[in-house]
Amino acid sequence: MDVPSLAVILQASLSPLPEQRKAAEESLNQFQYAPQHLVRLLQIIVDGNCDTAIRQAASIHFKNFVAKNWSPHEPGEQQKISTTDKDMVRENLLLFIMQVPPLLRSQLGECLKTIIHDDYPEQWPSLLHWIKHNLQGQQVYGALYVLRILSRKYEFKSDEERTPAYLIVEETFPYLLSIFNGLVQTANPMLEVADLIKLICKIFWSSIYLEIPKQLFDANVFNAWMIVFLNILERPVPSEGQPTDPELRKLWSWWKVKKWTVHILNRLYTRFGDSKLQKPENKAFAQMFQKNYAGKILECHLNSLNVILEGGYIPDRVINLTLQYLTNSISKNSMYQLLEPRLDMFLSEIIFPLMCFNDDDQKLWNDDPHEYVRKGYDIIEDLYSPRTASMDFVSELVRKRGKENLQKFIQFIVDILVRYDEALIENKPYRKKDGALLAIGTLCDKLRRTEPYKSELERMLVQHVFPEFSSPAGHLRAKAAWVAGQYADINFSDQNNFRKALHSVVSGLQDSELPVRVDSVFALRSFVEACKDLDEIRPILPQLLDEFFKLMNEVENEDLVFTLESIVDKFGEEMAPYALGLCQNLAFAFWKFMDTSEADDESEDPGALAAVGCLRAISTILESVSRIPHLFIQIEPILLPIMRRMLTTDGQEIFEEVLDIVSYMTFSSPTISLEMWNLWPLMMEALAEWAIDFFENILVPLYNYISRSTTHFLTCKDPDYQQSLWHMLSSIMADKNMEDHDIEPAPKLIEVVFQNCKGQVDQWVEPYLRITVDRLQRTERPYLKCLLVLVNLARRKMVMMMMMLWMASKQMRRMMRILTMKWELMTRMGMKPVLSFKSWQARRRLFNLTRMMMTQMRILVMVKSWSHPLMRWIPLFSLWTPSKPFKYPTPHGFRT
Repeated sequence: MDVPSLAVILQASLSPLPEQRKAAEESLNQFQYAPQHLVRLLQIIVDGNCDTAIRQAASIHFKNFVAKNWSPHEPGEQQKISTTDKDMVRENLLLFIMQVPPLLRSQLGECLKTIIHDDYPEQWPSLLHWIKHNLQGQQVYGALYVLRILSRKYEFKSDEERTPAYLIVEETFPYLLSIFNGLVQTANPMLEVADLIKLICKIFWSSIYLEIPKQLFDANVFNAWMIVFLNILERPVPSEGQPTDPELRKLWSWWKVKKWTVHILNRLYTRFGDSKLQKPENKAFAQMFQKNYAGKILECHLNSLNVILEGGYIPDRVINLTLQYLTNSISKNSMYQLLEPRLDMFLSEIIFPLMCFNDDDQKLWNDDPHEYVRKGYDIIEDLYSPRTASMDFVSELVRKRGKENLQKFIQFIVDILVRYDEALIENKPYRKKDGALLAIGTLCDKLRRTEPYKSELERMLVQHVFPEFSSPAGHLRAKAAWVAGQYADINFSDQNNFRKALHSVVSGLQDSELPVRVDSVFALRSFVEACKDLDEIRPILPQLLDEFFKLMNEVENEDLVFTLESIVDKFGEEMAPYALGLCQNLAFAFWKFMDTSEADDESEDPGALAAVGCLRAISTILESVSRIPHLFIQIEPILLPIMRRMLTTDGQEIFEEVLDIVSYMTFSSPTISLEMWNLWPLMMEALAEWAIDFFENILVPLYNYISRSTTHFLTCKDPDYQQSLWHMLSSIMADKNMEDHDIEPAPKLIEVVFQNCKGQVDQWVEPYLRITVDRLQRTERPYLKCLLVLVNLARRKMVMMMMMLWMASKQMRRMMRILTMKWELMTRMGMKPVLSFKSWQARRRLFNLTRMMMTQMRILVMVKSWSHPLMRWIPLFSLWTPSKPFKYPTPHGFRT
């Protein structure tokens, strides 16, 4: 297919008509493996005369095809792209990647990333030479762009995998430093200069993330780099050209340069600047960094944060990173000495204002309360939050330097609380009170164990926290609930104060403001766990549950479910009247959270975590009502759709939680229904294809099926459960690539069949014995050997057949001779010195030997081999306890 024809098909793939789009996509799939196809796509992408939409469609198709087919993903898979096409793509991609618009460049950049990760250095040794050549020419941006992708390949590599990275640094860093110096010294730099500096910073970051390259151990070379970084750190960001929109402003290239500079200096300080944490060969570098640069960086950070005092702008991420550096400096004496003279002012004028409720918070609270809640409980947001960094700074300060700072900081907070109480209602500083309460909650661990604060906590709550439950400011009502939850487990001298706090938190569940309701739910969890008299909560339990599910319909947050789980766990069987409704609501919430998670397709999505929480809460409910079998009949139809779908590959991330539910349903129900039996094939399929790591978890419901519904297991032929079990166990036991610890549940499962189906599975005796003996002959793990040997001790006929086969083998005869010799040697030494071994390894060896000897003797007795040399030790072994019993699986673990 020529280029014009390919462009026509790409144009058709954008058609609003489904038929045309489908036909175009089929044509693309038909010709995608044709020679020169990738080259023609690249020609369309770089053709400036072609329509932008067609070029973009070509770039997306190009990217997806390269990601899927550039290199084989499976062993033995054939190459789908010819070597000639690959060479042409590599050559032209470097040539054109800088000539296309940014939208297309990002797609080609992803392609380049895939190709570099697969081909460099073996199939693309000339790439580094191309980068060096262009760093010295006119294509500096292109060279930096490619070098950034190349350096990222080795960012997280260590040891021998990182060797190519050292060559990259050696060949390119001298040119990078020269370019870096020139860019930083540029007068009135344009925005393009910031983009180049940002790329250099990213390259440097990837190169030093895990290890300092040996070139930077040269003091002169490292100093040259640090001079440039300190120059950027000290220099204010250009005021001209800054966007006015807050979202665009924090993404502005010059602020990105500042962020990456602070990020790099933090990394150097925390990973390589502490001599106590370094290898011997790196201690000199750490000492040099601490002596020559750490203090200068701290001074620069303190000066840069003064902008906040003047009302200036610094992006949240830059503030967060800067405070991280200062927090890490608290524990080091030399750094703390630099920080201490300015500490009081720093705490009161910078740290505390950052902890207070601000205009941005109020705007988000009013405009999008759901986003306000999400940001407040999102761990990822903490990486960008100045408030979180301020809280960490205060916590570290009182933890490491509390003797000289705790009393001063608490007095500062008390003064704010007193001024708030004295102010008229229209002049009350609500936001400062919010910051003060946040500080008190942040220091809860320290204050709860430190006098005189420990004895004053109850009075503090009554005087300064409880009144804010009725504050006109919604954020203060929310903060009061949060602080009350932080201190819910203190010893209240007056239980009425505990009751008042509890009922205030419960009342917050019906607040008109969503963030107040959410914070109240989280606080309630602490009160439920701290409550000693459940009569305080029992009367309001139905109301609590109603409010919970109303809130779960509004907010996707796993902590909501954890609170519900705490309540169920606390009340146990008392939850029986609510169990059906709880399972219905949790199942509904689970599907809602799963739909959200699949739509977002993000690993950090709160919906996925909340879905896991729903399943855990359901398991807790099932456990609490496990002694009420008739409830399970009503609950089963609610949970069956979840179990059916999530026992397939759709539920790989939550497979263990789903198996817990299956275990409860098969263990506690009066009978195992046919609908529940339909889950057996799903578990077998999963175990055969991808779920071997969950074999121990699958064992529990399989045990329940066989032991509690034995007749159906034996009589059903469509599907044939005995046959499916045999296929699964035989394939696992025969798999030579399977580790011993992976198959330990297999002999346990065979034992379950023989124990529960005596006299009814004789046709399976010989096959199971055969695979057991075969596996025993190549087993190395002692525990698995014991399981395989003891698997059939309950059935004498089977044991005799098995042991005759086993004892006839050369391996067994040799093993028994060695055991006899070892035992006789130990007895000649005398039992007293043996039993007095102080080494636990020696005692363990003795125990294992004893257990194996006893096993052999039991076998010899059963097969009436009285003349064997081991039989002389029967009188001695009669004084010992029996060997380790077999453990039977239950939903609550294993019982003997």
